[in-house]
Amino acid sequence: MEWVDVLEQGVAASAIAVRLMLATLLGAVMGWEREARDKPAGLRTHMLVSIGAATFTLLGFETGAELSEHAGEEGHEGVDPTRIIQGIVGGLGFLGAGSIIKARGSEDVTGLTTAASIWYTGALGVACGMGTYLLALTSAVLGLLVLSVLGRMSKRDDKLKRVASASTGSETPSGTEAEHATHSPE
Repeated sequence: MEWVDVLEQGVAASAIAVRLMLATLLGAVMGWEREARDKPAGLRTHMLVSIGAATFTLLGFETGAELSEHAGEEGHEGVDPTRIIQGIVGGLGFLGAGSIIKARGSEDVTGLTTAASIWYTGALGVACGMGTYLLALTSAVLGLLVLSVLGRMSKRDDKLKRVASASTGSETPSGTEAEHATHSPE
């Protein structure tokens, strides 16, 4: 048995390297966008979330490959390495929840986009860990568009609402408070 055999249990070492590097790159792209907007979770956070999710996913495949040799044997009936994704999603939910803040005495809620970007970056990591590169790259492009282009549009819309509100002297440009629930976009 060579040392390479010890390293390669379920997924080839070269595939592991590519998957983790792509997870790192895509996490960096998403984190860079958040960092550029001076958001609490930036470059390093998003990179670590993506790498961590990819690592856990690969770990599921690595252990799953070894355990699948024993599938059907007593104690190994329910072997499913993809179940680890459920744990990743739940863990990222807790991580993202820590970034959501509601100001006391106000209806303003901040951190929702940061929480969503953390959760989403984890999904990119899982996709990289599973080796679904087209899915990961397509999703990263769409996510970057949502964060950058729609983020600018949202800020422009909020600015117009504030201008309209100031010119009419009302708290909301038109209608009831329920129609315009206060939300502080990221």
